[in-house]
Amino acid sequence: MSTGIAKVGVREFREHLPQYLMTASPVAVTRHGETIGFYIPARQHHPGQMELEALQQAAVNLEKLISESRITEEELFAEYRALKQAKKSKKKKTEKRNR
Repeated sequence: MSTGIAKVGVREFREHLPQYLMTASPVAVTRHGETIGFYIPARQHHPGQMELEALQQAAVNLEKLISESRITEEELFAEYRALKQAKKSKKKKTEKRNR
């Protein structure tokens, strides 16, 4: 990771603001080559942390649903495969019609 401060123009900073907000590096904002301000992140963002927590919560919820419905994992996977196969067959039929 670079210790230097990145320099970007006002327009670029505005256009890519969401990406700069997700970074942990400070940015010098320039206008016509002169630094007019700095963006200094107040906290470190750990990409993927929120997604990981959401996935963990989804796994807990799925486990709870499976146990409440009294369905086995094998039955769940069989149903998933059947739905996937039906979707694939429907897609093939649609492609044949469009030819």
